Amino acid sequence: MSHETADFIVIGAGIGGASVAYWLARQARVIVLEAEPQPGYHSTGRSAALFMESYGPDQVRALTRAGIDFFRNPPAGFCEHPLLSPRGAFVFAGPGQEAELDAHEASVRATSSVVRRLDARQALEFLPVLRPGQVIGGVLEEDASDIDVDALLQGFLRGTRQQGGRTVYDAAVTGMTYAGGLWSVNTAGGVYRAPVVVNAAGAWADAVARMAGADPVGLVPKRRSAFLFAPPEGIASSHWPLFVDVRESFYIKPDAGMLLGSPCNADPVAPHDVQAEELDIAIAIDNIERMTTLRIRRPTHVWAGLRSFVADGELVGGYDPRAPGFFWAAGQGGYGIQSAPGAGRYYASMLLGGDGAAPPAWPGVDPARISPARFTGIDHPAAGDHA
Repeated sequence: MSHETADFIVIGAGIGGASVAYWLARQARVIVLEAEPQPGYHSTGRSAALFMESYGPDQVRALTRAGIDFFRNPPAGFCEHPLLSPRGAFVFAGPGQEAELDAHEASVRATSSVVRRLDARQALEFLPVLRPGQVIGGVLEEDASDIDVDALLQGFLRGTRQQGGRTVYDAAVTGMTYAGGLWSVNTAGGVYRAPVVVNAAGAWADAVARMAGADPVGLVPKRRSAFLFAPPEGIASSHWPLFVDVRESFYIKPDAGMLLGSPCNADPVAPHDVQAEELDIAIAIDNIERMTTLRIRRPTHVWAGLRSFVADGELVGGYDPRAPGFFWAAGQGGYGIQSAPGAGRYYASMLLGGDGAAPPAWPGVDPARISPARFTGIDHPAAGDHA
């Protein structure tokens, strides 16, 4: 059985682990352990990601904004094509939902200046497939953009490798021990050692924490289903924005000549290789056909992914208050892709700060509000408390 030692072990090669590893590898020896034979299998690779500054709670928004420059101007050689492409996001409301649309508009305008309010007539002209009588108006966030998720993930992994880091696949963690200032992380293929372990295990992050003797943070994986269907004949749809009703009973987004639909469901499940439920898809189709003139005879492909949340909906990032050298990078909910460049760099700056370093000061980011210590009642710890 092989034994390797590094400065940091990152558990998980989804977008969370890959982004942290990328920034760490610039200054440290990094090993990424991935349970599956490929990266991003459970959540990252099943995401229909959109970059929206207005999406998510406060800390998610702050870390998303921190990554804007990276998305718009990635480092040379990071990817072959732009990471972002114009899309737009349109939230519409039906009769009796004026107050909800007003609240959504106020929330969006708090972070984005490229916003337009459309009345019923303008909304129907903008999206003719909306059903008259089912829409009283909408809010268009014009600068929302599609994210090339695969290019982002592969860029992080390739950059880690080019900087001397290593990703090991089929390396599910089976146990962990801490002694002499080092973590020993056991897998079927070998034992890996480092003074610091980064828990970026997605839906399995609480299970990894238990192996380390840390308290779980109450992570709840939630199933989100999606499907592809053909656009209506004779109607150009590739330029449509993502559109969703204000109560989130469905969303639709153009996708490579097809339309991607989802019931916007968030069903609590145990962490596993999740599959879409027929009822989820049926509910989405019913809502789509009730609020639009679209007809869906048969989806061409259905799938589901896991989006993992903690109670307050924010990310979980920081040193564990009980387990020495155990760092959380989890709880990404539905925001993991858009927040990855900012969150990964922020976490890496915390990890590289050295013993006794206080969390870095970033605009809008409050370390205590993302720290795992907020679930234990223990004061927010600095990195040096874990040496």
